[in-house]
Amino acid sequence: MKIVIIGGTGLIGSKVAERLRKRGHEVIPAAPSTGVNALTGEGLDEAMAGTDIVVDLANSPSFEDKAVLDFFETSGRNLVTAEKKAGVEHHVALSVVGTGRPAFAASGYIRAKMAQEKLIRDAGIPYTIVHSTQFYEFLNGIAGDGGAGQEIRISSGLMQPIASDDVADAVTDVTLAPAVNGIMEIAGPEQAPMAELVQRFLTAIGDPRKVVADAKAAYFGAVLEPDTLLPGKGARLGKQDFQTWFARSPFAGHGTAK
Repeated sequence: MKIVIIGGTGLIGSKVAERLRKRGHEVIPAAPSTGVNALTGEGLDEAMAGTDIVVDLANSPSFEDKAVLDFFETSGRNLVTAEKKAGVEHHVALSVVGTGRPAFAASGYIRAKMAQEKLIRDAGIPYTIVHSTQFYEFLNGIAGDGGAGQEIRISSGLMQPIASDDVADAVTDVTLAPAVNGIMEIAGPEQAPMAELVQRFLTAIGDPRKVVADAKAAYFGAVLEPDTLLPGKGARLGKQDFQTWFARSPFAGHGTAK
């Protein structure tokens, strides 16, 4: 089959492309750097010609409320138009566990993902939306920058992070399975407060900052309920826990996971 991966040069896209090629499929990694831009439409029709499946893993370069909404709405409409012309049979998209939950509605990013998902549902193309929990790779970004001795306030809401390799495995399997015309959830194998996981990461890389758990600390502009970021029953669970992921990650050279 011919499979186009929007965002095919990114963290997840490159891993999914590698896995699909190993299974014998023709893969087009679509990104501005390869001459395909879903936001402007450049190169989209040419890339889609003869395509069976589209996997949308693209993300907005800006998380500002208006910019991220414009990105997902515009690129989403462009994809629908190009896919209908090409007769695409399955649209797969990666989204976020918790999208649509009231506590997350305060987040401009999540509102944009909700708009993206609505476009997918309304398009009339068979689809599967994969809701993923946060990646372990995001812990560094959640911690942010700061000097030695600084305290950082992080949400005490629970999270169940997943390794990007496990995300790529799941997306690959979903891509080659029949469309479910609905949502499936994926998550990591262990659950803990976000503040605790960020502290564990900082300790592992030898960062001396201290994390203060704060129930009112915002995440992506939203104050979380304890279970906002958790998957429901029946989610597909990844294999890598924090220690396994950290030992294989680029951060491993900075310290030892504990």
